Amino acid sequence: MRFSFELFPPKTPQATAALEAALPRLAVLNPALFTVTYGAGGTTKDGTLATAATVAARTGVPVAAHLTYLTTPREALLAYAQDLWGRGVRHILALRGDLPPGRTFADFAGPQYFRSTAQFIAALRDVHDFEISVAAYPEVHPDAADAAEDIETLKAKVAAGAERAVTQFFFDNADYWALVDRARAAGVAVPIVPGLLPVHDFPAMARFAAKCRARVPADLEARLAAEGPAAVLAAQIRDLRAQGAAHAHIYTLNRADIVEQALAKI
Repeated sequence: MRFSFELFPPKTPQATAALEAALPRLAVLNPALFTVTYGAGGTTKDGTLATAATVAARTGVPVAAHLTYLTTPREALLAYAQDLWGRGVRHILALRGDLPPGRTFADFAGPQYFRSTAQFIAALRDVHDFEISVAAYPEVHPDAADAAEDIETLKAKVAAGAERAVTQFFFDNADYWALVDRARAAGVAVPIVPGLLPVHDFPAMARFAAKCRARVPADLEARLAAEGPAAVLAAQIRDLRAQGAAHAHIYTLNRADIVEQALAKI
């Protein structure tokens, strides 16, 4: 089974030191890819570039950069994509992004903005021949009317040129396989990579899951306490692999401990 790991650009000296300590521990696990996030509205775009360059230089592992379009004009985004290419980044995780507090979608409806992720992907393809991944949602995107609409959105992203989808984190593998079944029934044939979240802090994770509308199983907290977070993550990975998943993407939170412990158990 292949693995890829998400990282985020550190914002403080302490966070930078933590990432630098985690990187060699994650790299030795032989990931196929690192991905580096992009802050809302491009707030970390310089950090994304710097972190991607650091990760590539220190690990030799390919790096994909996240890129969100919602609040940034087309010209600025495509110029940034050119910059990514010039710095050796060949893989983009193309995302809509979230609304800033107090703003509405109408604020970004002008012709200078992209209107959909599919439109954004098509424009990126015109810039360079990027490898493009997108997001998928086992429990349906919060803004989708229903699961059918959510799959149509995924289908449009693939038609525009996305080569794989990476899911939002989930804890019940049945939700992931239900998404795969819906996608395949709709004719979506690209790989759908399960996204997994190590739980370092249950209350913080539960708050984040509520924001994302990701379901937290009723027994998860007790399982984490009884078995430990590494064992819980390892069990989830083993079950996915047994059912045919060939790749898992882990949201590391710039930490190596639970990830390396979990992978040692599988």
